[in-house]
Amino acid sequence: MPQITIDYSDLVADAFDREGFARELHEATVAIAAAKPEACKTQFRPSAYTVFGYEDPGARGHAIVHVTIGLLAGRSDETKAKLTETALELLRGHVADTGVALHASVEVRELDASYRKFDR
Repeated sequence: MPQITIDYSDLVADAFDREGFARELHEATVAIAAAKPEACKTQFRPSAYTVFGYEDPGARGHAIVHVTIGLLAGRSDETKAKLTETALELLRGHVADTGVALHASVEVRELDASYRKFDR
């Protein structure tokens, strides 16, 4: 915990400072949600094919970045909202403008009670 997953369009792959974003998001998650630094884990998942609205599937005018942050239960709605807003602001600073429309979103959710992990 926290489990962070970032899905993003290939259109922003070269413009997305993933390492810098993850580092700052981890710091924010520690500061805002009282996570332990060593517990922060981020997985990036590029998508070669995304479609926005009714656009032609071959159109290259829209890029998507969606961040999901899974936390153990117990954070207030205010804490989750602050983390969401902070993550969106960090995205603004870590995805360069490439001339395509960027659609960025963040969701902070609670991990299910069945969540378990192990480390080696």
